[in-house]
Amino acid sequence: MRIGTIELAGRAMLAPMAGVTDRAFRQVCREHGAAFSVTEMVSAKAMWFRDKKSPRLLALADNERPAAAQIFGSDPETMAWGAQRAIELSGCAVIDINMGCPAPKIVNNGDGSALMRDPVLAGRIIEAVKKAVPVPVTVKFRLGWDENSKNYLEFARVAEQSGADAMTVHGRTRSQQYEGRADWDAIAEVKARAAIPVIANGDAASPEAAKALLEATSADAVMIGRGALGDPWIFERTNAVLEGKAPPPLPPLEKRLKTAVRQIELAAQDKGEHIAMLEARKHVNWYLKGTSGLKMYKVRVSQLSRLEELYELAEEIAAAAQGEWCYAPA
Repeated sequence: MRIGTIELAGRAMLAPMAGVTDRAFRQVCREHGAAFSVTEMVSAKAMWFRDKKSPRLLALADNERPAAAQIFGSDPETMAWGAQRAIELSGCAVIDINMGCPAPKIVNNGDGSALMRDPVLAGRIIEAVKKAVPVPVTVKFRLGWDENSKNYLEFARVAEQSGADAMTVHGRTRSQQYEGRADWDAIAEVKARAAIPVIANGDAASPEAAKALLEATSADAVMIGRGALGDPWIFERTNAVLEGKAPPPLPPLEKRLKTAVRQIELAAQDKGEHIAMLEARKHVNWYLKGTSGLKMYKVRVSQLSRLEELYELAEEIAAAAQGEWCYAPA
């Protein structure tokens, strides 16, 4: 798998997810076999106004190369400048343009998947970014705005003609958000017509599903999003399945807890204990998904505010797991 001049070591990638795939989580996923990762999306306009959060969002982990910095916006000139700035701040090997985010606060400004309603403007943005940076440029988009305006084939053609080096297709429309089934046939249509690599995204929630998605679409790589939440080992298992090997079992609960604690510690180093612990509440729950007997701990997970509390809780849960608890795959 290559993106322009960048060669990747595998076909299973971590999808960017705002508010989730921070540097700590990406680092852990790369340690467990993710071949590529993308930063959380950063506003080109925010960088123009020297937003203080952007440098932290764009910082890459030491083991996270090659990786992409993802930017969003709807003004070609600002996006070109933002791409240059993103490279300066991150040292990324690829610039990824978000044209698929369905969040109202993004699309109401004409950004994200709103650009699917204006392929001409989208093409101008890709052209401007491509001319402005010395690294490969990719674009992530959906099938269209809604069921009645699917224009993914036209959009893919515009992206390729405008200079994109690869494209990621999420098999849902903007109106679907993350509901319903992803349309793998539509991704296959894009791949059949494209001369650049196509990365498939949507419903790759297990190693077997990731393999099935690649087989159904003939895509060059698969991007795993929600399936990696609390399960960075999904990349190791996916890599094994793609190589025709038996996937390794999910680690025991104690190891999963240790990984969760380490991820939160890394996040605390990046953004401070207070913010890291607020975000730990969702991450810890994700690491515990599929484990029975959690009810008595859920309140404490939702109230985590200090690392010391996390250490104590992890020890208690691990001890309880030695008794009557069991893991039941979701």
